[in-house]
Amino acid sequence: MLGRIDHVGVAVEEMDAALELYRDALGLPLAHREVVEEQGVDAALLDVGEGHVELLAPLGPDTPVGKYLQRRGPGLHHVAYAVADIDAELDRLRGAGLRLIDETPRTGIRNSRVAFVHPGALGGVLTEIVEPAAGH
Repeated sequence: MLGRIDHVGVAVEEMDAALELYRDALGLPLAHREVVEEQGVDAALLDVGEGHVELLAPLGPDTPVGKYLQRRGPGLHHVAYAVADIDAELDRLRGAGLRLIDETPRTGIRNSRVAFVHPGALGGVLTEIVEPAAGH
């Protein structure tokens, strides 16, 4: 079952400029930053309430976020929901007939397990489900 909104993902062209805007101008505290090679991004989590804004800068033009930026430009990339058991949630979503991008979870920021639901299945919104790693 989907829990709270874990984060909203924002595609950015350049991480330092995005941090100046979100961290410095908006005042959102930087919670974590790392390069997630598996997804081809430099990612930063900024705290807002009980959730996060996740900034995603591509490591290259041929990465998923790099291609997204070429097609659509910077802006809202996805909405992510926290789940307690991502394997069970993937089974439930599959059973509901939703088209999945990821049939099995992959590694996300802070060692979370993540999977994406195709935007065509949810009215054009790319949706991520996240099983946070222990302690997060």
